[in-house]
Formats: sequence, C-alpha cells, structure tokens
Amino acid sequence: MNNHSPVSTLRIAFASFIGTAIEFYDFYIYGMAAALVIGPVFFPKGDTAAQALNAFLTFGIAFLARPLGALVFGHFGDRIGRKATLVASLLVMGVSTTLIGFLPGYDAIGSVAPVLLCLLRFGQGIGLGGEWGGAALLATENAPKARRGWFGMFPQLGPPAGFLCATGSFLLLAWGLDDTEFRAWGWRIPFIASALLVMVGLYVRLKLAETPVFAQALARHENVAVPAMEMLRKHAAPMSLGALAMVVCYALFYISTVFSLSYGTGTLHIPRPHFLGMLCVAVVFMAAATPLAAWAGDRFGRRSVLLAAGFAALLSGFALAPMLGSGDYVQITAFLSLELFLMGATFAPMGALLPELFPPQVRYTGAGAAYNLGGILGASFAPYIAQQLVAQGGLAWVGGYVSAAAAISLLAVALMRETRDQAF
Repeated sequence: MNNHSPVSTLRIAFASFIGTAIEFYDFYIYGMAAALVIGPVFFPKGDTAAQALNAFLTFGIAFLARPLGALVFGHFGDRIGRKATLVASLLVMGVSTTLIGFLPGYDAIGSVAPVLLCLLRFGQGIGLGGEWGGAALLATENAPKARRGWFGMFPQLGPPAGFLCATGSFLLLAWGLDDTEFRAWGWRIPFIASALLVMVGLYVRLKLAETPVFAQALARHENVAVPAMEMLRKHAAPMSLGALAMVVCYALFYISTVFSLSYGTGTLHIPRPHFLGMLCVAVVFMAAATPLAAWAGDRFGRRSVLLAAGFAALLSGFALAPMLGSGDYVQITAFLSLELFLMGATFAPMGALLPELFPPQVRYTGAGAAYNLGGILGASFAPYIAQQLVAQGGLAWVGGYVSAAAAISLLAVALMRETRDQAF
C-alpha cells in the first residue's frame, strides 16, 4: 500500500506542502495587511484605534468560516475522494484572495467596501478550512506506519513557507515603495500575485492519484452518507480534544506575528521594514522546529512532544512583556524566534495526530473540523483580544493570554490517548 517509488514519494510530499504553502501565504498576507493598511483603506477615516480594531475583526471572520469549510469540503473528501476536494479548496482560496487585491476601498465605494471585504475574507476561510485536512490526509494516508509523523510534517511546512513568502513580499514593498504608494496600491500586489501561485498548485495536484487508504475504504464501501453526522455521533470527544490541543499553536503564531507587528510598528514606532525583517528571521526557527518535532513524534510519541512544547509555551507567556516591550531589536527578535519555534514544535505533530484520531470514512471531516475549530478558539480574535488587553492592562495581560492558551492545550493533550502505534 505504501511502497512508493522515490519519485512518487517526492510528488506526494511536494503536493501536500505546496497547497498549504500557497493557502497560508494567501491567509497571512491578509494578516499583514490587517496590521498595516486594511483599517485606513476599507473603513471611515477618523479614530485610528477603531480602524485597527475593525481590521482585526475582519481578520477573525475567516476563522469563523473555516469550520464550515472543513465540513463542506470534508463531506466531499470523505465521500468522493481527497484529490478533487483539494483542487476545489485551492481554487476557492485563490479566487477570494485575488479579488481582495482588486477590491476598491472605502473612499471609492463607501460602506460597500468593508461588506465585500468581509465576504471575500469569509471565502478565504472556507477555502483554507477545506485545505489542511486534505493535505494532511494526502501525506499520512500515503505514509508507512512508523513514519506518519514525518510524512505529516510536509503540510506543516507550508505555513512557515507561506509566512516567509508573505513577509518577504511585504518587506520588498517596504523597501521599494514609500508609505503613500504602499497604502494607495502597493499592498494589493501580493494578493494579485496569488493567482500565479494557485496555478502552480493546481498543476501539481491535478497530477495526483487518490490515496491508497481512501481507495481501499471506497472499494469496501465503508464511506458513509453524511460524514459530519457520523463524526459527531461517534467521534465528538476526539474532535473536541483535537480542537483544544490546537489552541496554543494559533495563539503563539498570531500573537507573535499579527499583534506584535501592529504593536511594534504602531506603539514602539519600529520601522515596518525592520519589524518585517525580524519576523523573517523568527519564522526560520518555526521551520527548523517542524522536522525536529515531527521526528520526535515518531520516536517518542505525539503526546510527549506536545506536552513538553506546551509547557514551554506556557512559560514563554511570562517573557512577552519584558522582551517585546523592551523596544530592543535583539530582544524582540529573540522573543519572536522563541514563540515561533514553540509554534512549530506544537504544530508539527498535529499533521499526524489529528488524522490518527479518526477512521478513514470520517477522517477528512474530523481532522479538518478539529483543526479549524481550534482556529476559532485560538486565533480568530486573538489579535483583537490582545489589542484590547494591552489597552486595558498592558503587555503582561497579553502574555497571560498566551499562557492561558497553552494551559488549555496542555489539558486537552493530557486527556488524549497516544495515537502513534494504532492501525490507520
């Protein structure tokens, strides 16, 4: 079943990686734009704090859409196959992102602008909601039993790669354009460029075959009429624990990127290119942690890795105020690197763990639902909440938010069974 040639293994790894990289690039460029320009472009002029809060609220809309995307695409992924569903999710995400790049601002079309922006942001969430579960299954359902964690790493490498491309694109714009040009039209370029990346992803995915695990389940007529109902009826507990286990990943990432970018450029007055450069350094640590944690998950078990990384994340919340608030470039870069390293360590094992929680006939639905419900709990309004917390109580409260998210995930993982050695 898993006796792939080196060429097919490379194709599977690349296909599971490239889609998540593109979709997370699309998702992250919105986060960057929300921190830098969405408020002034799409909301009425006036209170800049209100513009920032409104921008972060539109950021959160996509997280509310992601579980719906997971259910819709999960239904078809569990009913007709992984391949076609992955192609569709990539198209939905790509079209939504590209259209944001062409959307007129508030000055041009008034209140219609934020309404359309919210609809397209919702579309981004639908697409991404269907992406991750399918990409994780593409990797793990083609993997040897003892290496599911390693194969499941490839879709987990997509987010750091997508983030690096997103940050790099905004950094290039910061170097090449002045602030007026960036706000007028420059920020649109990364959104429009997404169309080219989607074409590459579609080409790769259309060349894939169906995963052997799903093909066998289909041949045995094991698929169910309504996977979501089956999942909720028989697998609600693992889905809930999986969602709670994801909370720390999202909180670490979006506090250390979207919130920190807004705070660093707005409150600390660090020039945008400098802060984006710090994030480019930090995301390398996230990428480095991913294969290490995936290997450790195969060697020592998913739970052991997640418990150790989650405890470290809990402690890291206490470092947020003194390091981020210092205004010192070295300390801030060190803090961002620490948080993103821990994000990679808590995120990498999920590529194998979440699919392992469910049988093949509901695996796409269940893994996708857990992953994206975790997004609602851990990330949807994390920048917004952090913005409110820093206004009310200072950075120490934001650090407490990170520690609380880590504690929630630690408890969920402690209640889980180990999944490394079970049949798939």
